[in-house]
Amino acid sequence: MIHEHDSLPIVRIRPAKRALDLNLRELWEYRDLLVFLAWRDITVRYKQTLLGAAWAIIQPLFSMVVFTIFFGRLAGIPSDGTAYPVFTYVALLPWQYFAAAMTQSSNSLVGSSTLLTKVYFPRLVIPLSAVLPPLVDFAIALVVLLGLMVGYRVAPTVNVVLLPAFLLVAVVAALGVGLWLSALNVPYRDVRYAVPFLVQFWMFASPVVYGSGLVPAEWRVLYGLNPMTGVIEGFRWALLGTGPGPGAMTAVSVASALLLLLSGLAYFRRMERTFADVV
Repeated sequence: MIHEHDSLPIVRIRPAKRALDLNLRELWEYRDLLVFLAWRDITVRYKQTLLGAAWAIIQPLFSMVVFTIFFGRLAGIPSDGTAYPVFTYVALLPWQYFAAAMTQSSNSLVGSSTLLTKVYFPRLVIPLSAVLPPLVDFAIALVVLLGLMVGYRVAPTVNVVLLPAFLLVAVVAALGVGLWLSALNVPYRDVRYAVPFLVQFWMFASPVVYGSGLVPAEWRVLYGLNPMTGVIEGFRWALLGTGPGPGAMTAVSVASALLLLLSGLAYFRRMERTFADVV
């Protein structure tokens, strides 16, 4: 006699043999879960808030005003011939995405501890879903940038078609760092306290309030090891026509982002077999 449950397929879960054995086919089979988790984060982010999605505009807008007063007016930092509010807001767009995606991804595993201990699914789905919702905030804040450019009579260049490529580098970098931090955050919970300091330090190490032209020429390629350097300067070049344009520094930034992603994937895959036991 064959029971109905006897006809169900049996799935054996084994640890990956190689660090970068991502099992993309299995990840694709769980794409619905990925979409669900991302959509859940989008819908609950501003739930029961007074201003709702307006926070996506308020954060970069207020940062731009503060930076313009203290760095543009008082410190007199050059803006490559562009109005400083536009100059810094263009940089804040990718930076705010990167900071939000990295922070949310780093806390994603601990925040989904109940899910991790109850059911099997590719653990990579969790940090991957965390880097997608901030793209909505990015799109909303982009509308304000268009208004600023109209107000200051700044026309985008034809290079704007390459903007998605620079945004993709920011996504890759955020996911790479998020994989490292999320895996470390499971056994070492003090990682979540270190992330705000990392974000603050990283911002001033990136050309957000200043241009990379202030960095001595002999140091610019080394400066490109920060993946957000190439992203931010790429945004300014594509939208405003300022900066040196894609070159050695940008290539180093892209390579750095890819290295962060590959090393983050390797470490994540190495540690994921312990997540359910430790989290």
